[in-house]
Amino acid sequence: MSHVTVPEAEKLLDQEIKVLDKGFVRLVDYMGGDARIVQTARVSYGEGTKTIRQDSGLIDYLLRHEHTSPFEHVIFELHCKMPIFVARQWIRHRTARLNEISGRYSVMKDEFYLPPRNQISLQSTDNKQGREKEAVPVELQNKVLELLKKDQSASFANYTEILDDGIARELARINLPLSMYTEWYWQMDLKNMLHFLKLRMDSHAQWEIQEYARAIARIVKAVCPLAYESFERHILRGAKFSSDEIAAINALLAGKPNPLEGRRLAEFEDKLKGNLSLFEKPAE
Repeated sequence: MSHVTVPEAEKLLDQEIKVLDKGFVRLVDYMGGDARIVQTARVSYGEGTKTIRQDSGLIDYLLRHEHTSPFEHVIFELHCKMPIFVARQWIRHRTARLNEISGRYSVMKDEFYLPPRNQISLQSTDNKQGREKEAVPVELQNKVLELLKKDQSASFANYTEILDDGIARELARINLPLSMYTEWYWQMDLKNMLHFLKLRMDSHAQWEIQEYARAIARIVKAVCPLAYESFERHILRGAKFSSDEIAAINALLAGKPNPLEGRRLAEFEDKLKGNLSLFEKPAE
């Protein structure tokens, strides 16, 4: 099995992709690409690389039918910088290997996240963990930003003062806020990376982590363009339907009322991206 080098990925190596106001993701290294997926999938047949069209078809078949073990042979090593509250969501993806900067060993930097004005919104009325889409009035935006800046500045000043008094770093850090930036090296295989992107590029994910997922998607697309194209087609822009939802589709096609109600109806409509007009009975 030969070493795999991908020209577009090589161009991205060590290049910071800026995210939010002070964050970034950076491709440190990678192992494999589309060719590695094909090599590992065909190993039992002893066949070499075929045409791009045949390789694309094989990769698409594997992903479409969830035969994903060949995707585990593609590895990404990323250097990431993000606010701590983003890191705490991110780390829920436990299939990664990571090493994060430690406030026990290092003095933390005076770097905090401030949200852009168009992302300062009210609590959503129908989503307990989300925000409304519309930004609040400018006066309230100013108030929120000033309060955030004030608390961040005071917190870091107190942290510095405690350190200057000789207090241990592991204690001095404990009042630092979730808006402070942290950094880590993060390694993950393609199979689990695509699952990460599926969840974190979704419109229901917090906007800030969506921004990181979109940056990482650029890297994945550069390393594995055929696999990413298939991922977009079948997962990112596709949908799976339960038996109840299939029954609802059949009812709509037959010109009958949708039997789904409440949240299940809302989720169903979200899958259809609002195109329920496709199932409306045409006028006589």
